[in-house]
Amino acid sequence: MNYEEAVSYINELQMFARKHTLDHTRAFLSYLGTPQEKKKMIHVAGTNGKGSVCRYLQALLIGEGKRTGLFTSPHLMTIRERICIGEEMISKRRFLTVFEETLEAVRKMETDGLSHPTYFEFLFGMAMKAFDDAKMEYIILETGLGGRLDATNSIEHPVLTVITSIGMDHTEILGDTIEKIATEKAGIIKPGVPLICDASDETVQKVLRKTAENAGAPCREISENAFKIQEITKKDLVFSTENRYDDTAEWKLRTTALYQPMNVVLALEAAACLIETPKASWYQILAGVVWKGRMEEVRPGVILDGAHNLAAVRVFTDSVCKQRELMPKDGRVIVLFSAVKEKDYREMIHLICREIPADLFVVTQISASRGVKAEEMKADFEQWANCPVVEVDTVEEAVRYVCGQKREQDRIYCFGSLYLVGEVEAVLREASEC
Repeated sequence: MNYEEAVSYINELQMFARKHTLDHTRAFLSYLGTPQEKKKMIHVAGTNGKGSVCRYLQALLIGEGKRTGLFTSPHLMTIRERICIGEEMISKRRFLTVFEETLEAVRKMETDGLSHPTYFEFLFGMAMKAFDDAKMEYIILETGLGGRLDATNSIEHPVLTVITSIGMDHTEILGDTIEKIATEKAGIIKPGVPLICDASDETVQKVLRKTAENAGAPCREISENAFKIQEITKKDLVFSTENRYDDTAEWKLRTTALYQPMNVVLALEAAACLIETPKASWYQILAGVVWKGRMEEVRPGVILDGAHNLAAVRVFTDSVCKQRELMPKDGRVIVLFSAVKEKDYREMIHLICREIPADLFVVTQISASRGVKAEEMKADFEQWANCPVVEVDTVEEAVRYVCGQKREQDRIYCFGSLYLVGEVEAVLREASEC
């Protein structure tokens, strides 16, 4: 079997395999030789921001010379993005080797009467095997969905848990209230294991605090007062902190996303828990971090963001509005939007039309079967928009259209779905101009 066939095999698991219990996942790991043993695990859950926290923490640990593995989801361009060994995603050659080893373990499971792992479970097993083979010291695990029943929660003895901002998402699975969703996320909290969490939402924090107290888990709560944004430019953001790792400090980030300072502070607190003496090098390390698909400027004036639920879109619009203040007066804001059916996309569209000072909305349908039809989104935009709305059939055509509309002083914002971000980036890789 070659690399492409291995990826095809894994992708087909999305159609057939059913989610299993944590005991099943633990059995799966045992067939792989218990690769999770003797590793320092950091488990990260949340609705929004968990990928960013993982990426910033990864950079800090690697900067300290720690051998660090990172397992995240979903991917934007290639499935290999989910498994990072050090700073690099796993190579095709190594991916294939680990796939074959994992598949061999699964065949033994099936012979013994155990069912095949799901898509996510299989990739999680592959990641743990890859990290063990590479002799990683620290492993950062991002939950796939929720926390309590997520396959990553089969890890019983993490050294640290982190919970980022929590909002209304995946309500059909996690529950229809913020308390129910917070309870599911809080399922990663372990007895005696320190917890660092975003304390911005009082309702959420009550759930997390109570769960931590019941588990005897030390809880470090990070409020919105833990940082203050000092400066925003067209490319960067500077914020200050006053906390235990530095009396007063200023941090520069290569992003204009107003939602990132909280994620950085969570990562800093996590790193400070793991490493006794924080270093001055952390300023430089964080200033160099770029997280793909998070307010990422991929071409001059072309920004991609993975905001794909109402809470994420709300904080994203704040960043867009702030950037609009820095644009030339004759500069235009062009929005390229798409979404998947299970999201509250109509509420997202209503919010976008109300908050973003756009000059043009362009809607398109992503290639995934879950994508909302462009004509449906256009009708919703036209209900609330105060500017033209254009419907374009495919992402490729939509990218070429907005690039054709763009002048030097304009900015294009592409968001609404991580699928859209991945497809737009793929098109731009082949495009000569935008």
